[in-house]
Formats: sequence, C-alpha cells, structure tokens
Amino acid sequence: MIKVSDTAKKRAIMLMEDDGFDTTTGFIRVGVKSGGCSGLSYELKFDNELGENDKVFEDNGIKIAVDKKSFLYLAGTTLEYSGGLNGKGFVFNNPNAQRTCGCGESFSL
Repeated sequence: MIKVSDTAKKRAIMLMEDDGFDTTTGFIRVGVKSGGCSGLSYELKFDNELGENDKVFEDNGIKIAVDKKSFLYLAGTTLEYSGGLNGKGFVFNNPNAQRTCGCGESFSL
C-alpha cells in the first residue's frame, strides 16, 4: 500500500482541480523508472484511465494507481508534500530505498 499524508492530499486535490481532473474519478499515478543520479527515479502524474497491470489503492481519500513492476519498489511508501525553503513538491518517503540523491528525486535499493 502507498499512504498519502494530509499535506499531500490537500495539494493533490488543489492541483488536480487546477488541471481539470474530477477528484472523485481521477487519481494520482506513481511509478518508478530507470534514471536519476541514484539509479531509479520517481514518476508522478494525474490520470483518469487505469491500465490492466495497475494496482489501485486509496488512502486519506486519495486514489493512487501504480503498475505492478513499480509497486515492488514503492510498497510501504508515504507520499508527502513539502513547501519548505528547499523547494516545493511531492516527496516520496520510501522505506525500501537504501540510498537517495541529494534532491530526493532518485534512489537505489
């Protein structure tokens, strides 16, 4: 399962509405791809169409879709939102990551 913090929920709803997504049918799609300075990088976008290999979770009133391959890397992750001095954006707190880069956008196992 992937969890969603309260701050990430509020920001996701606001951004989804700004992008024209219906928050009752739309969801956040998260994934992992090769790349980044640590080997793997996170992907996040809003979507409203599920694929046949997607796993769907709902936490804190937010639906999240993740493909089966990416789920292996993201199980137990909490999606958070940071608006601090180091920049604004969604942050993945991934207990599976053994090493992350300085910006937090990539990781390795």
